Amino acid sequence: MEQAVSDFLTWLDSLPGPTLYLVLGVGAALENVIPAIPADTFVALGGLLSAVGTVSALGVFLTTWLFNVASALVMYRLGYSHGRMLFETRIGHLLLKPHQLERMAGFYARWGLPAMFLTRFLPGVRSVVPVFAGITHQKWLRVAVPLALASAIWYGALVLLGRWAGENLDLLGRLLGRVQSVLGALAIVLVALVVAWWWRSRHPPRE
Repeated sequence: MEQAVSDFLTWLDSLPGPTLYLVLGVGAALENVIPAIPADTFVALGGLLSAVGTVSALGVFLTTWLFNVASALVMYRLGYSHGRMLFETRIGHLLLKPHQLERMAGFYARWGLPAMFLTRFLPGVRSVVPVFAGITHQKWLRVAVPLALASAIWYGALVLLGRWAGENLDLLGRLLGRVQSVLGALAIVLVALVVAWWWRSRHPPRE
């Protein structure tokens, strides 16, 4: 794995500046479509490359942040426009029943701002939250502001981490691995809580 990352970094370093920015931006954006893509690694590697002068730290931050936020808002919009129709189908009812969607909408209305802010730091989870914000028809500004702010903090920290590590890829890998282990564990706990809620709320409350 370390050799693969090293080879990937060497390939990135060989790219012209504009192309390198584009690759980093697309890598950050794709996470919102395919959660398994390690966008954090793209950002941190961009920070590392900024330490050796290939690109600027500000350029890496702005490119990855803008691409990631834009793609998250596109997924939000798709959820807003088409998500409800999916959950009106038979398959959709197997995933979420109408009363569960209403409960979710109530949760977003009450806790949406802090929830969308905090989950931007959790891998995997951060990709799903904007979609369901759209499905439950949250207002654009209530989604865009916490999403953009949290992403700016997180991506700024990753760029600085990569830049601080300098040319030491092993150090960056260790630091990023520790951070991702903690955040990954928190994400697993959150997913477990959501699954427990989903299971317990399958049947509507009796009146």
